[in-house]
Amino acid sequence: MRILVLGGNGFIGVNLVDQLINSGHKVCVYDRSPSQLHDPLGNVEYQYGSLNDESSVSQALHNIEVVFHLISSSIPSTSNLNPMDDIKNNLVDTVGLLERMNKMKIRKIIYISSGGTIYGDSSNALINEDHPLNPNCSYGIVKLAVEKYLMMYARLYKFEPVILRASNPYGPWQGKVGLQGLIGTVLTKIINNEPIEIWGDGEVIRDYLYITDLIDACECALNEELSGVFNIGSGIGYTVNQVIKLIEEITSKKIEVRYSESREVDVKKVVLDISKAKKEFGWEPKISINEGLKEHYKWLLSL
Repeated sequence: MRILVLGGNGFIGVNLVDQLINSGHKVCVYDRSPSQLHDPLGNVEYQYGSLNDESSVSQALHNIEVVFHLISSSIPSTSNLNPMDDIKNNLVDTVGLLERMNKMKIRKIIYISSGGTIYGDSSNALINEDHPLNPNCSYGIVKLAVEKYLMMYARLYKFEPVILRASNPYGPWQGKVGLQGLIGTVLTKIINNEPIEIWGDGEVIRDYLYITDLIDACECALNEELSGVFNIGSGIGYTVNQVIKLIEEITSKKIEVRYSESREVDVKKVVLDISKAKKEFGWEPKISINEGLKEHYKWLLSL
């Protein structure tokens, strides 16, 4: 199968491309720039440009059967700083992509949405796909709007969208330290004997997913004849403080934690109900958080 991976040089993208190649697919990567961590693969076609470049995107779509859409120019913690850019670069440009796909009669698209921001605050122990959608940051609002357009194109033009609402993935090829990715940041800080700053009291609860489990879900979405929205997570919640304690136990090191004021964009608790994905395409996570932390730590030490 000939597959285009938009954002194929990012954290999720490089892991996905590796797996698609191993499965025998022909892969084209379209991204803004080369990966800073992962060397280019000789059997992958790379094209560079922005999502709003109609000519370049059309060229990348040539002879493509399936599109993976992983591109986002914003992250939850910063998206509210410039919602106009967020809308233009992520929503408007994605609608432009859908228009070009429609003209070229490409119907299958797999979109990585956000299981962490799209639902908003909830008191539910587990959040399923029918839960009310009340995102409290521009990132989540735009993800939701993209989902709505995907379903509109499904109704009007027979698109076959598979929307994966991923929780909080972590693992090899994730940026070491940044505004997004708690686990990679804490592991890197503890390796470097540096303190870490945590927003709030560390009691927000998140659902963490090892990257290979997310990639397995992407392959299921590719291979199964289905469409719709699916939560992809571990189904288990951990507080930030619990994650830090697990990392300290695995590394046999202590880390200095500095707590700051909480942020308005931070949802208090998100743990995904993944029963729909289990039922409809037989997917479920295989890697426990202890196993995943050990593998991520081992990878970081190897750099």
